[in-house]
Amino acid sequence: MARRPSIEKLRAEARKARSGNGRPRVLIGAATCGRAAGALDVAAAFNEEIERRGLDVEVVVTGCQGWCGNEPLVLIEPHRLFYQRVTPYDVAPILDLTLSRDRAIDRLLYSEPDTGDVVRWWEDVPFYGKQRRIILRNCGMIDPTDIHSVLAAGGYEALEKVIAGLAPDEVIEEIKRSGLRGRGGAGFPTGRKWELCRRQQNAPKYVICNGDEGDPGAFMDRSVLEGDPHSVIEGMIIAAYAIGDVHEGTVYVRAEYPLAVRNLTIAIEQAEELGLLGKNILGSGLDFHLGIKRGAGAFVCGESTALMYSIEGVRGMPRQTPPRSVERGLWGKPTVLNNVKTFALVPVIINRGADWFAAIGTEGSKGTQVFALTGKVKNTGLVEVPMGITIRELVHDIGGGTLGGGRCKAVQTGGPSGGCIPESLFDTPIDFDSLQEIGAMMGSGGLVVMDESDCMVSIARYFLAFTQQESCGKCTPCRVGTYRMLEIMDRIVEGKGEPGDIERLENLGREIQETALCALGRSAPNPVLTTIRHFRDEYEAHIRDRRCPVGVCHSPGGYRIVADECLHCGLCLDVCDDDAIRENRSGYTIDREACIGCGKCHIICPAEAIVLEETEEVIA
Repeated sequence: MARRPSIEKLRAEARKARSGNGRPRVLIGAATCGRAAGALDVAAAFNEEIERRGLDVEVVVTGCQGWCGNEPLVLIEPHRLFYQRVTPYDVAPILDLTLSRDRAIDRLLYSEPDTGDVVRWWEDVPFYGKQRRIILRNCGMIDPTDIHSVLAAGGYEALEKVIAGLAPDEVIEEIKRSGLRGRGGAGFPTGRKWELCRRQQNAPKYVICNGDEGDPGAFMDRSVLEGDPHSVIEGMIIAAYAIGDVHEGTVYVRAEYPLAVRNLTIAIEQAEELGLLGKNILGSGLDFHLGIKRGAGAFVCGESTALMYSIEGVRGMPRQTPPRSVERGLWGKPTVLNNVKTFALVPVIINRGADWFAAIGTEGSKGTQVFALTGKVKNTGLVEVPMGITIRELVHDIGGGTLGGGRCKAVQTGGPSGGCIPESLFDTPIDFDSLQEIGAMMGSGGLVVMDESDCMVSIARYFLAFTQQESCGKCTPCRVGTYRMLEIMDRIVEGKGEPGDIERLENLGREIQETALCALGRSAPNPVLTTIRHFRDEYEAHIRDRRCPVGVCHSPGGYRIVADECLHCGLCLDVCDDDAIRENRSGYTIDREACIGCGKCHIICPAEAIVLEETEEVIA
């Protein structure tokens, strides 16, 4: 068997090649978001034009650079230029002006809306200004399919440090002192979980990474696995070393994430080739093998016990706890399960120290959290911020405010089973405890922004419908309770609400929270309960007045197209999913029987020719 090269030597060579003689580098964000925007076409155009001209320029296809709404994004080094919305047609001017003459192309740079001043480097763009990229430290900066690029950026230094001079108990103590809490939603102290599993005597033990990201609009874990899978692998190896008697690990990731699976597979193979994974890692005697389990998309498999059943090949359904997974988890053995982002933080804590990490964030929530910022906000994308930043700062300073410039109405945190937070509470710090105090939750990091055109009753119904559909059905409170809640919500948005419906929802919601089997079931009523708490007037308008205050939900009057104002553009026909728009010689009409009152046509109409006709019907 051929002798493996020294990691120190490979790292030195990689860093020398990376910095070599000021060679220009073009870094192109090409995660799933970038590819959807055409980043691979931009990369191909760069490679083709560079080869044609015989230039000495390195093109690096990276993971997500964060500002997803402005993809494709391109970083030019050493010129320190950050270009946005680049197309293949921009490649030749970039080579001619930027790389050959050191001139910036202003139209590709970010410009301040008020002054028009251009910003050259990504760190100076307001979207990144209040961010602190620790979990995302390498995303957008390295080639995730090249382990030498990872080594040059400091990859596996923490693993070498642990093996060279730290005992397993010392590693656990360092993680405990850092205050790291799980980034999957519950926020359980990571070091404490590792310590509990280490104490168990029932070997073998297992380490699992939960990459089952099922929240609508969430893409935090996917982006880390696509852009820096080695950080997760390194964190899992360190966990295996610290816990002891761990020789196998699994990364559970959705099959809907093909690029994440691809890059993770390549990373595992490359780590094994260099002796960083597998038998006798770095000559330490530690054997640790890593595999990938692709989930079929069941939302409930994000719950730890259901996920483990899925790995075992049986139906993913939660079980009663205790015993906890650290006592009896995968195959009935002690198991540590942490989120993608949690494992990605472990190497940084080992390298920079527990005190450094603990100095970031708040008293009870240390470090940073990654959010997928989506919805009615100007700057959508992947955001990593210190714990303790306020919702207002995240939405307005980083997100840029609402799309139309109007008032932001609310945000939804924690995914479909999280809570809706009104604008009046936007000065709340973002940390585990503060969000819980106002009836919301951190969750895994989804954050949806809503403006005044959103109906909070309709929003709550949407999220409840999602969780009800994804219920595994094992326990009655979740299976039947959410179904009954959804029945009430359906009739409210259809203009058929009854007196007492709000109270029925509150009672059902509290019963489910207290009696459901798993955390997903217990949190399912959150969107309804928080919207009732903060937007009760909208529920009352739907029930008492038979109307939706923002004209989104169905009402007895229904929608009508004003023929004299209709532009005959056909946009209403395009957006109607229920075939309720009829086209004839005189224009368009709405079939009242087929119309469900979703309001899409009303919102999309450029001439405001679609109106909601209300009736005077009121509940006696």
